[in-house]
Amino acid sequence: MKPLQLSPETAVKLAEKLGVPLEHLMHMPQHILIKKLVELEKENK
Repeated sequence: MKPLQLSPETAVKLAEKLGVPLEHLMHMPQHILIKKLVELEKENK
């Protein structure tokens, strides 16, 4: 599996928001990242 196609700035911001190390974020499967982002969005509403 190839790393996620994110800009460095986006990757750093996502890692901070999700509370995961940058290396983990870059190798996280895309479907898991999307699931985490959906959960984060629900918490903010």
